[in-house]
Amino acid sequence: MRRSAVTALWATAALVVVTGCSSGGDGSLPGAVRTASSPAASPEGGAPSPSAAPAKGSVKVVSTLTEGLNSPWGLAALPDGDLLVSSRDEGTITRVDAENGKKTLVSTVPGVSASGEGGLLGIALSPTYGADHLVYAYFTTESDNRIARMLYDEKKPVGQQMGAPDTVLRGIPKGTIHNGGRIAFGPDKMLYAGTGETGDGQLAQDRKSLAGKILRMTPDGQPVHGNPEADSVVYSYGHRNVEGLAWDSGKRLWASEFGQDKWDELNLIEPGKNYGWPDVEGKSDRPGLVNPVAEWPPSEASPSGIAFAEGSIWLATLRGERLWRAPLAGRELAAPPEAFLEGKYGRLRTVLSVGGGKVWLVTNNTDGRGTPRPGDDRILQLEVA
Repeated sequence: MRRSAVTALWATAALVVVTGCSSGGDGSLPGAVRTASSPAASPEGGAPSPSAAPAKGSVKVVSTLTEGLNSPWGLAALPDGDLLVSSRDEGTITRVDAENGKKTLVSTVPGVSASGEGGLLGIALSPTYGADHLVYAYFTTESDNRIARMLYDEKKPVGQQMGAPDTVLRGIPKGTIHNGGRIAFGPDKMLYAGTGETGDGQLAQDRKSLAGKILRMTPDGQPVHGNPEADSVVYSYGHRNVEGLAWDSGKRLWASEFGQDKWDELNLIEPGKNYGWPDVEGKSDRPGLVNPVAEWPPSEASPSGIAFAEGSIWLATLRGERLWRAPLAGRELAAPPEAFLEGKYGRLRTVLSVGGGKVWLVTNNTDGRGTPRPGDDRILQLEVA
């Protein structure tokens, strides 16, 4: 989109509360979304950067890769393109052939205690997977949430291909709700994790607790040079429940967050910053707190996994049962978010970009809160722009 068109859009919308949503074609404007009050300015001020994503995007469902998954949660792409998917409730990791969708049980992860929103959650490949074949997992045990790594040996018998978990970080508080669980390696090859406050909001403001935080650590689970506190893996705090992490083309970290009654959030994450929970929900004028870049009512979102693709952040939502596109212009939005696939596939848990506009999307209707449909749960292949 030309710069003048983007400027005109922001001038007319003013981006306070957008009303009058209708989801007719491929995408729609939100029914009640609050976003930043101005687009990202150029160094001289004024119009958005020429690199801003187009105001309008598109989503095409290319195919259903596989069906019949139970409570799928985490997703990781292997070097050959095949996928690993975790089951929250079964505590298993399954390999899905990216060409024909065939499912093969890799292993059951020992020590997983699945209850409520806890269980086997996010998974991620080591940044040096080609050499070490390590798979990282965030899971709930009888006593805590923790992150462990396992050696994936494809030569072992089916169902026994993961080695014993080697715990790299333990002691993340667990709860019936708000266990966080998303893990990802960043452009710096460090391991990041989103945690929840377990329903105890004050833990989010307790800098000594690992609950209600985004964590940053070495692949061995140690604090990283450059963290806000040299002896701590806490990277940011004041979070209610973070289940989505993604980096844009400028290596900026974005995170999705569940609100309570008013506003779910898309946040730009910076080290040492306070994101407000439980003192505020959504935007505020309180000093010292970081405001979200965009907000949605929980009925339209409840965001879990997110991904960056084609200049936009894509948010998979549970209660909202839609895929949101948030087009970026640097640190701000280039235009109001758009909703896609509204109600077509039910609850959406995880979205994974694998380059070139190709995105994998995981439904989540077998998690005890959704209404399973024939074939649920499934992995869909999308083309996005």
